[in-house]
Amino acid sequence: MAAGAETEAFSCDQFAADKLGDYDAAAFGCLTMGDEALEETESEPFFGECKSRLDGKKIALFGSCGWGEGEWMRSWEDTCREAGAVLACESVICADALDDEAQAACEALGKALV
Repeated sequence: MAAGAETEAFSCDQFAADKLGDYDAAAFGCLTMGDEALEETESEPFFGECKSRLDGKKIALFGSCGWGEGEWMRSWEDTCREAGAVLACESVICADALDDEAQAACEALGKALV
């Protein structure tokens, strides 16, 4: 990583929630589905398993959507705060395809976790 930290990336099916404690910080990403909700088949169940392990954990959230105004992200942030997570920075919402602005925001998100 450009900020000097060692990072690892996992998809939902590659990571066991009980390993979250092995990391100083974590970024969670998800696209939205349906009525501005986390993707329901993989992301939402995975995050549900991680939620009980967020107390005191430094995290960041990012995601993409093709509609809406980001209410799903605000709800996700609230859920994380209620679980005791420490949000390291403003969450990143990318509308549709990744553009230069969203790319820069994601890079800043990564640096905030270091």
